[in-house]
Amino acid sequence: MTTYSAVLTTGIYCRPGCGAKPLPRNNVTFEHAAAAEAAGFRACLRCRPYRVAGPVGSDAPELVCRAVQLIIGGALDHDGTEEALAARVGLSARHLRRLFLKHLGASPDQLARSRRAHFARRLLDDTDLTVLDVAFASGFGSLRQFNRAIREVFRASPTDLRDRRRRADRLVADGGLALRLPFLPGYDWPATLGLLSSWAVPGVESVEGETYRRTITVKDAPGLLEISPGGADHLLLRAHLPYWEDLIHVVDRASRIVGLDTDHSAGVEVLSDDPVLGPLVRSRPGLAVPGAWSGYEVATQVVLGSGLADFVASRGSAVPGLPGGLTHTFPLPSGEFAVLEPGIGVAAVAALPGLDVEQAHRVAFRLGCREAFPTGEPALAGALAELGVSPATRWHPWSALAAAQLMAASGRTR
Repeated sequence: MTTYSAVLTTGIYCRPGCGAKPLPRNNVTFEHAAAAEAAGFRACLRCRPYRVAGPVGSDAPELVCRAVQLIIGGALDHDGTEEALAARVGLSARHLRRLFLKHLGASPDQLARSRRAHFARRLLDDTDLTVLDVAFASGFGSLRQFNRAIREVFRASPTDLRDRRRRADRLVADGGLALRLPFLPGYDWPATLGLLSSWAVPGVESVEGETYRRTITVKDAPGLLEISPGGADHLLLRAHLPYWEDLIHVVDRASRIVGLDTDHSAGVEVLSDDPVLGPLVRSRPGLAVPGAWSGYEVATQVVLGSGLADFVASRGSAVPGLPGGLTHTFPLPSGEFAVLEPGIGVAAVAALPGLDVEQAHRVAFRLGCREAFPTGEPALAGALAELGVSPATRWHPWSALAAAQLMAASGRTR
């Protein structure tokens, strides 16, 4: 987990490895950048902590993790309120704030504001988007709101921050908008890519070499995302989109697909001592649990199985001229599966018509439920048979991470 060090005498917080050398007695640590900002500290201009990964730890309570996923999805953008967010997870706004302050060190509103400001700062550094485009791409409802938030977090105006960017910041890509997707040290892209390859939706997703590609729909228009290795601390996302408004949510969903939205270090530490999983986890400690673009998409995939390609071809929108065998966007959400959201539990998925418990585990697994164990996945069933073991209750509550490790170890995912 990334920890941030704040200096009481300067009011600045830094990421690990910053060259600043404050006296230890003046240091205070925070697990999240939003918590440091909520306490009144501003980001260091030297180490730029907004450029490192800062996912929420998987050891936070399930309700908090689900609320964070809803915030990432835009629940507090524009006119969203903490009261409405709390109602969606079945809590009072007061209790939700209490849980957030206890486990994250910041309220839901503070976390949302910090995430938007950090994303905007990355766009100011890495792209040539105008300040106005950056504001709306980052999920702010107005330029005034954007300017106020940037000044509160970074103590400078957006134009001042744009002027301070470094020569090496701007990314160059062969078409599209290039963005960094920061990850925690040790992240295992090849293993994660192997799992994504085994689940790729025909015509919508593809894996070629070290690159993952998929089509998306943005406001009824097609788009293309490409994710590939970028550097020692990030993947490179190339986004070909018709609009930049609310780009932050496209990038967040891309990060969720490749498993960058959750810190699994707590689960890795526990499972490393397991007699069966220990050797697997120790050999691949950076394996993430991949996610999905949407609940509707993964639920449809689970239910239709081999009929998925025909469904995409008949109901999706054709997009000619794309690389990697991509031909269509996935059909737009409709019906009962359209309500599926990241972080939803197995029981809630199983309550929907048309899904049995085994299928619910498969869907919840791809939506970030850490307790899901999708035995219906051929790779997982094969791995359990190869090892001669049955699903173990001792893997709870890290069942999803255990499943990902077993699937990555199975020859069926390679």
